[in-house]
Amino acid sequence: MKHTKIDINAVIIDYGMGNIFSIKHACRHVGITPIITNSKKDIENADIIILPGVGAFADAMNALSKLDLIHPLIDLIDSDKILFGICLGMQLLMTESYEFGHHNGLGIIQGKVVKFFDQTNETQKELKVPHIGWNHIYYSINDCVYFNNIKDESYMYFVHSFYAIPKDVNVISSYSLYGNTRFCSSIKYKNIFACQFHPERSGLKGLEIYKTIASIIQTQKQEKNNG
Repeated sequence: MKHTKIDINAVIIDYGMGNIFSIKHACRHVGITPIITNSKKDIENADIIILPGVGAFADAMNALSKLDLIHPLIDLIDSDKILFGICLGMQLLMTESYEFGHHNGLGIIQGKVVKFFDQTNETQKELKVPHIGWNHIYYSINDCVYFNNIKDESYMYFVHSFYAIPKDVNVISSYSLYGNTRFCSSIKYKNIFACQFHPERSGLKGLEIYKTIASIIQTQKQEKNNG
């Protein structure tokens, strides 16, 4: 059952590299009606900015640069807006990526993006890359409000060959395992929440994240109105 429409200014950034339809559907399912845009003005007026991403890191950064969205995204860290990164959208928050060379990211989170098994003795013959399918998320020592209605060790849906390694382990809100590799599957830092998995493709558990985001924004807006 769909929820009642909520008065939340939500934007999904359209830079040509995201599974926008699925994210839009998930938002609408919990009562949020987002706009799909690459307008800096829309981003400035939003309560939540969703940064999706599917594809290559360098191509994504080039697309954001051409749209002049690099600095507007970086500036969000000093705002009270929620920045929600998904899959490649989480990786872009890092300082750098080693996907097909070396490339600079947004640098909002200090860290790097590397390929599975490049730093281990495991091979692609033992485990396939990309990592595709359902996998557990295990809560880190850092509590994350976005997981309030999700049990530890819940399954989420992943599709990726690279993963982020934040320099500060305290920003890691969950991790997952692929073979012997323990990787960061979500981060929480100030007003930023981002996940390597796709909540919009993770069934009811994933939709709980969208519901929680909506609840947090509603509470914030009510507190502002009450002054």
